[in-house]
Amino acid sequence: MPLKQYGVLKGNAIGGKRETEASSPHFQIHMEAGDVQYRIAVNVKSQLSPSELLFLVDDDFQHSITASLPELPIGFTPLRSQPGGQALDFIRGNLFDRLDMRLLPPNLPGPNNDLSDQIEHYVARAIAEPNALIYVFGERWGPEEGVPDKIFGFTPGNGIHDIHMNQGNTPRFKSDDGVWQDGGLLFAFPGFRQWVGVFLAFQSQAWHTDDRTGHASPDVPNPGPGPQPSPTEPDHLVRIVGALVNPVGPAPERETVTLLNASPESIELTGWKIADRLKKTHTLSGTVNAGTTLVVTLPQTVQLGNKGGIITLLNDKGLKVDGVSYTTQQAQKEGWTIVF
Repeated sequence: MPLKQYGVLKGNAIGGKRETEASSPHFQIHMEAGDVQYRIAVNVKSQLSPSELLFLVDDDFQHSITASLPELPIGFTPLRSQPGGQALDFIRGNLFDRLDMRLLPPNLPGPNNDLSDQIEHYVARAIAEPNALIYVFGERWGPEEGVPDKIFGFTPGNGIHDIHMNQGNTPRFKSDDGVWQDGGLLFAFPGFRQWVGVFLAFQSQAWHTDDRTGHASPDVPNPGPGPQPSPTEPDHLVRIVGALVNPVGPAPERETVTLLNASPESIELTGWKIADRLKKTHTLSGTVNAGTTLVVTLPQTVQLGNKGGIITLLNDKGLKVDGVSYTTQQAQKEGWTIVF
């Protein structure tokens, strides 16, 4: 079954500690949200082989989700696991390109050469900058009345874990699968008008999953390990390269999405779909030749809002081929096509 208490914690970092001896080490973050303390347990090594985690640090994170997060109250907010809100989904939310993820060992001698170093850098910066906030997505545990935290000693024990991708798991962890319940760290540095996103996944996890259960899709028999898609995966065969989300003139507007066939072969698009942020879809037809583009005019049932959004391209089996996101700022120029 999916995570039981999925949500986001908004608060301040007040400490951090790296673990090196444990069989499944974590980087531990000590946070404060109002008068409540939390421990944030961030995996830096997998219990399964291969043990190195996939990670991505985006120090210029731009996504429509950042517009609504500052409105959240300090503390833990439960989130519904559904599109259109603040829940994370590494596959459906178009937060980043999986090809940008890389592997790092959990702990190595020397500076700036392991996963713990990467996390520690931004935690230390968040502690040093008084206006910085951290948004932690994952599953809450506690409060454990009368039980002190085993790392930082505060009472009651309380915290967030599963701060990583939570779908596409192997059978051992399949019970944790779900959609719109992925974990992550978003650092907000208002003084620099900067957002930093930290995203983690296990190499054993699949990147094409069922839209209801989050289980690995049977339509991909041999998924690629890590960020690199296998030949059985449809990733990036066709790319979303542009979108006109704010056409000239009053609503209703004629919004368009521009597709590029990046492959060396013609591709039949019959049964493929374009989905908006609420997963409303428009079904495609026809063929796009190798190396050519196709401009798709969307019906009014599919909305590319002017306050930021996401656009996803699905093949005839419902597997994600490509996905992009855009912000409110990008959508403000009337009549201009956003280029991805």
